[in-house]
Amino acid sequence: MDELIPGLPNDIAQECLIRVPYDGFPTVRSVCRHWKQELQSSQFHRLRKTAGLTRSVIALAQAEPALSPTAGPAKKYTASASPSYRLVLFEPVTGAWSCPPPIPGLLRGLPLFCHLAAVGRELVVVGGCDPETWAASDEVHIYDFEAGVWRRGARMPGPRRSFFACAASEELRAVFVAGGHDEEKNALRTAMAYDVVANAWASLPDMAQERDECRGAFLRGAFHVVGGYPTEAQGRFSRSAEAFDVASRRWGLVEEDKLEVGTCPRACVAGGDGRLYMCGPGGDVAALSDDGSGAWRAVAEVPETARVAPLLVAWERSLMLIGSEKHGGGHVGYVGEVRAGNGATTWKRVAMPEEFSGHVQAGCSMEI
Repeated sequence: MDELIPGLPNDIAQECLIRVPYDGFPTVRSVCRHWKQELQSSQFHRLRKTAGLTRSVIALAQAEPALSPTAGPAKKYTASASPSYRLVLFEPVTGAWSCPPPIPGLLRGLPLFCHLAAVGRELVVVGGCDPETWAASDEVHIYDFEAGVWRRGARMPGPRRSFFACAASEELRAVFVAGGHDEEKNALRTAMAYDVVANAWASLPDMAQERDECRGAFLRGAFHVVGGYPTEAQGRFSRSAEAFDVASRRWGLVEEDKLEVGTCPRACVAGGDGRLYMCGPGGDVAALSDDGSGAWRAVAEVPETARVAPLLVAWERSLMLIGSEKHGGGHVGYVGEVRAGNGATTWKRVAMPEEFSGHVQAGCSMEI
């Protein structure tokens, strides 16, 4: 076997390479063929994880604040009536904010209301609406953190849909999609799955109910679709949910009272502890009890400065909450550790530079 670093045993060379931060991967890959092969190996990433060198990264679809017309060297930012959205990365451990390269060809930024889903060391951007025409998009874009490049994925089949449920399975390396509405504003029951490795879509059985503006979460081998409403309801959100079991390829029975109130489930996420979390209309973050009772229990209060358009992102045993104090105002962020049992979550405010204080439409977490 060729030496990874001349003059060093390969096990010592591996110890050096696994300490390269993830944003240095593209540079390491470009050094030589052997380093590229090393980064592509599953053993390399297992070693990083075992050594505690992987990092949790929060990916956000965030509005880019416009520069004030009077901006000078200090770069004063202001709210924009029609902001463009970009991909933003936040590292909870270091507090660092950054932006990966934009998607080639999308001159107006990310599609509005697109979904973000993490699969391994790749981030998948699914659907959304054209920022100029508001036409629904069926495009899929994948960012490879290892290579530092974007590639196009296979387009979503069927009628173009918006405001659908979306969630990813790390183990299956797949992204699941269900519900939403077509271009005639008809709510949908159809579902499908995208195999990121094979770059192929497969149809799934239909849900029992139409669900527009629903929310997706992947927990314990099942794709959960929460809330939404049928065509005739138009904005009157259901309290029900249903889950697709991947192993049996069947949808379970509709759970009629899954949510406490009929509200938009935008801020509903799957926690790293296997529970669902959601921002309720009463100003609390609640967790769905895992004892089978179906009860929601408040685990934290949403701070006053983040109660407008709140969004939750979960990773490991932590939550990130992003919201604003008022419509059109700058967004602020908080992180908190999920306590075992009935313990409450205590928030710690995140330092958000002004250029990263725009409205957030979507988010997800990944470990790199």
